[in-house]
Amino acid sequence: MTKMTDLKGAKALPLNTILAGDCIEAMQALPDASVDLIFADPPYNLQLKGELHRPDNSRVDAVDDHWDQFQSFAAYDAFTRAWLAEAKRLLKPNGALWVIGSYHNIFRVGSALQDHGFWILNDVVWRKSNPMPNFRGKRLTNAHETMIWASKEEGAKYTFNYEALKSLNEGIQMRSDWVLPICNGGERLKDEHGDKAHPTQKPEALLHRVLVGSTNVGDVVLDPFFGTGTTGAVAKMLGRDWIGIEREPAYRAVAERRIAGVRKFDKTALEVTRAKRAEPRVPFGQLVERGMLRPGETLVSATGKSARVRADGTLVGLDVKGSIHQVGAHLEGAPSCNGWTYWHFKRDGKTVPIDVLRQQIRAEMAGG
Repeated sequence: MTKMTDLKGAKALPLNTILAGDCIEAMQALPDASVDLIFADPPYNLQLKGELHRPDNSRVDAVDDHWDQFQSFAAYDAFTRAWLAEAKRLLKPNGALWVIGSYHNIFRVGSALQDHGFWILNDVVWRKSNPMPNFRGKRLTNAHETMIWASKEEGAKYTFNYEALKSLNEGIQMRSDWVLPICNGGERLKDEHGDKAHPTQKPEALLHRVLVGSTNVGDVVLDPFFGTGTTGAVAKMLGRDWIGIEREPAYRAVAERRIAGVRKFDKTALEVTRAKRAEPRVPFGQLVERGMLRPGETLVSATGKSARVRADGTLVGLDVKGSIHQVGAHLEGAPSCNGWTYWHFKRDGKTVPIDVLRQQIRAEMAGG
């Protein structure tokens, strides 16, 4: 069950917990290099002047809460530098940060982020498919927000599940402009009066894409501006541990109820497509060492070519010898060849790709 705890109880890493209090103080209570990813949705410092009304004179429920109000840009910048300093300390060496904002604040945040030594990987435009109209008609409709994705420092390693995001996008490389709707309908949380529980609740689809693309099952995700808990809810579904920080009691209560009702997906559902280069390397010779293929055994190709296996994991044909790739390329007169898909062996009268044996070993290595 989701827990809420005071800062004094945060000496150990408080996984799957909502910390109550100021985000900077709460972050200071957490241990160094303890989280894999930080998703931050800080105050936007919207600088609203007066109330905003629709053409029918009804009042727009805009962001006018006290937590989004700062006396000056200098005050906002000082706040940003302080929480970013803690974010840098808390991230593991291969950790990463996502921060989202609007034109009011994201450029100031980006500058501070670079000043702290973070290395920007991408800026991602979340283009809202159903944005709120510009009721005054004096500016363009604000139809997007910007996210910055950054590693801890230049040259640092970070998680990027490229193939998983490509699969989400129907086999096409994921771009840096994401078209997703704003949070509405049944997903929009309401308070006891039927009003929005939070003015800037983020859609779960946005966090799903971020977490699938830049974390792995079992990673720890920190959200220092937790709100109504979208990050925690999606993290729980996807088998990631999470820590939330939120100073507003009403938001914490909503997040508590929300996350308690979330079910984690089963293990099979949480698996994502991995890049081939991320899979463990299996030398062809290992198949020979383990007796899966025997020296002297004949391999065949779909084009009718053949070669025999040698004890050292090489192949020999009529006029060529070398690796499974070299021999295949020579026989086909091609500059290169993927020997794993080119060569087959025969068992019980059936022709089987040698890659089946490689995948068997990989499954064993993964404990499958």
